[in-house]
Amino acid sequence: MTTSPHPHELRAELETLTTEAFRSELAEIDRLPTLEIAKIMNGEDATVPAAVAERLPQIAAAIDGIAERMARGGRLVYAGAGTAGRLGILDASECPPTFNTQPSQVVGLIAGGPGAMVTSVEGAEDSRELAAQDLDALGLTDRDTVVGVSASGRTPYAVGAVEYARTCGALTVGLSCNADSPLAAGADHGIEVVVGAELLTGSTRLKAGTAQKLVLNMISTITMIRLGKTYGNLMVDVRASNDKLRARSHRIVALATGAADEEIERALTATDSEVKNAILAILGGVDGPSAARLLAESGGYLRTALGKAAG
Repeated sequence: MTTSPHPHELRAELETLTTEAFRSELAEIDRLPTLEIAKIMNGEDATVPAAVAERLPQIAAAIDGIAERMARGGRLVYAGAGTAGRLGILDASECPPTFNTQPSQVVGLIAGGPGAMVTSVEGAEDSRELAAQDLDALGLTDRDTVVGVSASGRTPYAVGAVEYARTCGALTVGLSCNADSPLAAGADHGIEVVVGAELLTGSTRLKAGTAQKLVLNMISTITMIRLGKTYGNLMVDVRASNDKLRARSHRIVALATGAADEEIERALTATDSEVKNAILAILGGVDGPSAARLLAESGGYLRTALGKAAG
């Protein structure tokens, strides 16, 4: 079982973390006018993209590894506690409607389970074993990737997730906001976005959370681009599950093909509203079943399928 550190040891450890540092110049921020506080906070937020930019080579290398494994049927799994866990679940939950992935392809795990999305689950983040149990339930393989997310880079749940994933042969990524973190050190790809001390001491849902959100955006979006889920910068695998998305689907086909509205509607009807298929039907001059077949033969890559249709 995991042995919890002594409170004195934990306090000493927190004092070494930049994300926990106290900023004396902000000690009387509560006495400032609201607009002044907002300006300070906005200025703090503006520093985050630069911190992310310093880690782009590491982010890109991780994405290439993730995409290669997902192309072979692997899954992308985020694991974290608190804000980090919630951000992972948010990113995972947005992949099915955006990229038409199955819910099992991109998964978010949070220490304490789904209930921890809205209510703190005492002690869950302190357990390496809990992370191992959650991942074991997924039946990890060497085609999968586990991204441990933790602002401190020391959260036992995130570190334990990476440790367990490596025993399964899965690719591992450690995303933290402190340098020299155990999480990054224990992963195949360590990504340490050092954003510095927070506006509110230790409130890592602020700059650290923003940095994590930006990196997770990159991981999922660029991975899906690599997997052929887009055509240029168009979301051609979008799932038309409501009126807004149906209108967006029509617009995407129009942008990709330049076809008239009536032709677009005919193509969408013939392809069961699959945007990628409809584009192929119009640009490749094929019917719905042929579009589906060509895409299947091309691994879902629209550009490849268009080449086959032209050939």
